[in-house]
Amino acid sequence: MFRIYRLIPALLFALSFACAGEPNLPEIQAPWMKGEKLTFSLSWGFVTAGYATLEVKPIADGKTEFLTFATGNKTINKIYPVADTIYTRVRNKGLMTEVFRKHLHEGSYHNTSVIRFDRKGEKAWLSDTVFTDMKTRKVKRSADTAVAIQGMEHSIMSAFYLVRTLPLKVGETSRFSAVSGKKRYELKVVVHGKETLKTDIGTVNTLKVEPMLDGDGIFNSKGRIFIWFTDDERRVPVLMECEIALGSIKASLKKME
Repeated sequence: MFRIYRLIPALLFALSFACAGEPNLPEIQAPWMKGEKLTFSLSWGFVTAGYATLEVKPIADGKTEFLTFATGNKTINKIYPVADTIYTRVRNKGLMTEVFRKHLHEGSYHNTSVIRFDRKGEKAWLSDTVFTDMKTRKVKRSADTAVAIQGMEHSIMSAFYLVRTLPLKVGETSRFSAVSGKKRYELKVVVHGKETLKTDIGTVNTLKVEPMLDGDGIFNSKGRIFIWFTDDERRVPVLMECEIALGSIKASLKKME
């Protein structure tokens, strides 16, 4: 059984401009900043394995929350219960992440990780804990790590939304830096071309985008990742696909609010 959490965080790739010190950026004015909820079905081949939601919630003080939830369907959850949540709080100026939290509950596996960004101090502080039992909160292993940053790196969630604000011109490649887990990565984003897709929200014109490590696939051992964004100002992700050894896992947009 694959872990559903591997699909959404992998697909929600990190994109960021690298610049030292505390950033002073313009406020993001994208249409979805006023609020948005996207619902996806997660499929493995012809089997619908689960569902996921991506939600944007404006809050006070010029900040926004990004919320992601993934779970298996009724059949999967009887065998292997899944409930994964990712929370990110950002500043509207540049979508700079303040805090990133990930809670994974998959079968007997329970993990909580938190990344806090100190841009003036040029550090990202990671706390990661795996529990053997969530009822007793018994810890299997725990680690705290500091990652050196240059001031404008994103978490995987803020970066995913940031890319929706970019021009995304066919044939062009953007190069970025990002923090994920215990490392700072140099990434690039390739825009392969335009495609017309039939989706549950209608037939749409899209741009096919691939996130990669510089010179290699972002998760080369697990296959390539592709995202299809609508070719308009909203840049809605209507399809996301991750290649694996036994085919591919897809997240298909079912509903947009």
